[in-house]
Amino acid sequence: MSQPPLNALRAFEAVARLGSFNAAAKALFVTQSAVSHQVRHLERWLDRPLFDRSGARPRLLPRGEALARDLGLALNGIEVACARAKAPDARPALVIAAIPSVALCWLIPRLNSFRDRHPEIPVRIVYAIHGQTIDFREVDLAFTYAATPPDLIGSRSELFLPGVSVPVCNPAVAAKLHEEEARLPEAILQAGLLHDTDMSGWAGWLARAGLRLDRPLTGPTFEDFNLLRAAALSGQGVALCPAAMISDDLDSDRLVQLSSRSALESYGYYLHVAETGDAARRAFGETFREWALEARGFE
Repeated sequence: MSQPPLNALRAFEAVARLGSFNAAAKALFVTQSAVSHQVRHLERWLDRPLFDRSGARPRLLPRGEALARDLGLALNGIEVACARAKAPDARPALVIAAIPSVALCWLIPRLNSFRDRHPEIPVRIVYAIHGQTIDFREVDLAFTYAATPPDLIGSRSELFLPGVSVPVCNPAVAAKLHEEEARLPEAILQAGLLHDTDMSGWAGWLARAGLRLDRPLTGPTFEDFNLLRAAALSGQGVALCPAAMISDDLDSDRLVQLSSRSALESYGYYLHVAETGDAARRAFGETFREWALEARGFE
């Protein structure tokens, strides 16, 4: 297979991110027809469409949405790497790699607390991508999610938060389900299941609830927890979500926990601290670790 058409990928990512061919053309300083030509070139290279063009405005197909998400992360990484290479020498930042769920639901909402307490420590947050090796020569700390304690080379690991998941939905959906308290599992099925990566979580939860299924499970599957959470918040159904990641949603009543029955108890969020690097960076890493353990509010 030939090399991917980089200019076409850039044009496609801009269209997907900005929502229109015209906006992408302005951002890239080219004509709209040039952007359209590049996107068509990419679709021919992939041998499949990325947009549904049947309506007044092109709409991303599921495969296009997945490609746009991955490209956005990759291009952002390239921009960050170039900015680092271009920047003048300065005090190195504490690099923290976090999976998207931890980054968006736990770390970023609390990051000001760390910065206020330790303004002398510059921080850079990057994504830890599932399935990709974390290089602890470049990363000082990392947050991951796993069924068993990971053994990541170059770091020491510890359980940070439990990954146990519970059924949740937005208040409007919950109000209807509370009328069905006596047969909650059946009511949840009727409300619609939202799945994280695959359907095994709900299959296990429903089995524990004693519900014998006479048909396959249905409902959309989301490859990223943040997409699953967004679907639950918008009232699209009931999701199994790690309670530790949605504590703010539960406390603010944006989401409602429907049952204490849980699933995925073996999973957990792990914190990894690099064992390599100079003494100053290791000291910064230990300072962040101590703050994070205090801020998690879990024992």
